[in-house]
Amino acid sequence: MGQRKDYVIRGGAAGRERLRILSRIMYASTASLFDRFGLKDGQLCFDIGCGGGDVTLELARRIGPRGKAVGADIDETQLDIARREVDARDIRNVEFRLLDIRTTEEDIGSVFDVVYARFLLTHLDDPSRAVAAFYRYLRPGGLVIVEDIDFSGYFTYPDCEAFQRYKELYGTLVLRRGGDPNIGPRLPFLLTDGGFEKVDMTLVQPIGTKGEVKLLNSITLENIADAILQEGLASRQEIDTLVQELNCFAENPRTVAGVPRVIQAWGHRPAAS
Repeated sequence: MGQRKDYVIRGGAAGRERLRILSRIMYASTASLFDRFGLKDGQLCFDIGCGGGDVTLELARRIGPRGKAVGADIDETQLDIARREVDARDIRNVEFRLLDIRTTEEDIGSVFDVVYARFLLTHLDDPSRAVAAFYRYLRPGGLVIVEDIDFSGYFTYPDCEAFQRYKELYGTLVLRRGGDPNIGPRLPFLLTDGGFEKVDMTLVQPIGTKGEVKLLNSITLENIADAILQEGLASRQEIDTLVQELNCFAENPRTVAGVPRVIQAWGHRPAAS
């Protein structure tokens, strides 16, 4: 099983390097989210759409050696990289599985204390089906946590024409592939409609005047270039020019750039269900 055709961002080894950068950018806000819930030693956690497993490893660190963190993804190459890295570090409470949340009929059982997904639902044509799977995987009383984007809240300061074109290309591409680039505000309703209770949400948006957070725009554009060309949305020359202009913008210390607006939402499977 390879990368999904509808997934717009390059996978494999090249995509793994982008995810490392994204994970470093998002670390503080995701860690703060986990702090809110006080994950406990010995819990079982499921990271769905785990990519290279950065968040899976953070969950494993928090739940200790008596717990277990399972990461699942459809990208075999990234899973293989993650397994090798875990083995090299002799981390014993992590497992990585090949799983497509859209089509799997695997009966994993209602065993997990926590189910987590970051930047997954935005790419799915039926996110409610994935939320239903989250519900099945959780034990009664278990916690679901999701983070996803709202591209409508993406901005730079000052305005940047190259950025606006990149924003247009990304949004159009995700919509054409069946996803929703602005799914973030829908998250609490997807969870509520999926049967979860005590649903709540918050918003984060890492931005800055320097560093990797500013480079993510050009890096992401490079990683969606193949899909843009497949859809005929722009030429290779235009993409290369936009990447160069975004890099120049990022290098200017008098500019602000970052990631799209990110909604964090959570809820619990009813204890009596």
